[in-house]
Amino acid sequence: MINQEWLPKSIIALRNYNKDTFFSDLIAGVTVGLVALPLAMAFAISSGVKPEAGLYCAVIAGFLTALLGGSRTQVSGPTGAFVVVVAGIIAKYGLDGLYICTLMAGVMLITLGITGLGAAVKFIPRPVVVGFTNGIAVLIASTQLKDFLGLTVKVPSEFGPRMALIWQSLGQTNLYAVGLGAAALLAMIALRVWAPKVPGAVIVLFLGTLAAAVAQFPVETIYTRFHGIPQGLPSLSVPKANLNSIEHLISPAITVALLGALESLMSAVVADKMTKDKHNPNVELIAQGVANVVSPMFGGLPVTGAIARTATNIRSGGKTPVASMIHALTLLAILLVAAPLANKIPLSLLSAILLMVSYNMGEWREIPEILHLPKADISVWAITFGLTVFADLTIAVQAGMILAALLYISRVTKTTTVREVTADYLEAGRDHLLQFADVPDGVAIFRIHGPFMFGATDKIEEILDRVDTLPPVIIIRLRNMTVIDATGVQALSELFQELTAGGHSVLFCGTREQPRKTLERAGFVQLVGEDNICRNVRVAMERAHEILRKRNDLQREPHSI
Repeated sequence: MINQEWLPKSIIALRNYNKDTFFSDLIAGVTVGLVALPLAMAFAISSGVKPEAGLYCAVIAGFLTALLGGSRTQVSGPTGAFVVVVAGIIAKYGLDGLYICTLMAGVMLITLGITGLGAAVKFIPRPVVVGFTNGIAVLIASTQLKDFLGLTVKVPSEFGPRMALIWQSLGQTNLYAVGLGAAALLAMIALRVWAPKVPGAVIVLFLGTLAAAVAQFPVETIYTRFHGIPQGLPSLSVPKANLNSIEHLISPAITVALLGALESLMSAVVADKMTKDKHNPNVELIAQGVANVVSPMFGGLPVTGAIARTATNIRSGGKTPVASMIHALTLLAILLVAAPLANKIPLSLLSAILLMVSYNMGEWREIPEILHLPKADISVWAITFGLTVFADLTIAVQAGMILAALLYISRVTKTTTVREVTADYLEAGRDHLLQFADVPDGVAIFRIHGPFMFGATDKIEEILDRVDTLPPVIIIRLRNMTVIDATGVQALSELFQELTAGGHSVLFCGTREQPRKTLERAGFVQLVGEDNICRNVRVAMERAHEILRKRNDLQREPHSI
């Protein structure tokens, strides 16, 4: 029997499918297909490949992720987030390198899904996400200036030199291209304000192409640069790889997988909020992984969930994954029948569309909120943003994650305390188990509060610094120790050994489930003895009284001569 948790949403949705739902999916699918047409081509061109690569990706990914995915309304395909990454990979490793990298990323995504780590992607801190999203938006916009201005120069891949060359080439601006692109940009802004449900990119694409063709504007088009878009899908071709190339592509593949997982799950969350549904993150990642394995075999780009197209799908009435399948079939029909009509599309129109996309994806409204956060969070955002723009997205993601992890560790360790349970503490009634207990003079009680892991174990010095002045029996309360790792176990073991070496009796009490299991597996119980591990502080106090009595009895016995 199939585990229901691993069923794709398409199978679940088709159980109660009907004509009304199909009609809604049909309208939404065709609408999203038309919206995806200019975007898929624009993303491909900006990535440094031919426009059909974006269309192949949208067709294959749109169908496979809808068929196998864990979201009812998710639409997948090429997105702006990958433009900079893909362009960088192609510049360094070539087109074959991109295909191998995409395939590797697909395997990584499948592994993430199968192992149940899909939900772990949400732990990426918001400053890191916003930082490289802002940076990607800036980079996408900068790559579009050349075609928006109608320049024919070959621009560098680095942000600084690219902007410098564009500035130096402003005298070669094609006013027809600028006028066409500016009109398209203004039209999309106006439609967004006054008619937000109208797909502005589709409108400006058709009207702008028609105007340029009728007026015969001297602007660069898809045909003049790429010699047109071939009709139909390409044949299957497995990318050739060797161990040397795979070794060099591991790092960018991780970036592609991480970025793909992050954007796909973010898009699915947006869809959940709009539809009141709940996606399955692990099934979704498996579907995205399969699509990323298959897409490069047909000359396609990396795949991820597309937030804007997903939102368009929902607003247009999409109910089930069938809508996304129809979106893919719509693009396939255009490829088979109407591909020659795309030859006359001016590149300045596509650049205007991507300028609008870069603005929409930038999440600029979150910057003021981040600037009100602590300086450490601001630094993580600023460094991630700066590295994305001026260095490399792979480096930016890695650096951002490392900084965020260090920041997390620092903040977690600040919540961990090791303190003595004093008389004032008891009189304040802060511990109901100890409130009425008889704590003799020969006993000192310390409590560890919070996670006791690497980065926090140095706080055990609170006890070690006082070894010579401590009473004979020491109780270590672990009731509020939420979690422990190997470093924490080692610190407790060393504490026990040092205290016992100084003649003290040490008792541990009140461990929670995770710390208890970890201590047992690490052999800590065998080290200290089961008698010295107590269920709670009351039992520990009884044990302490017993130890003190034995010590007193030994001191009263006459020494033999």
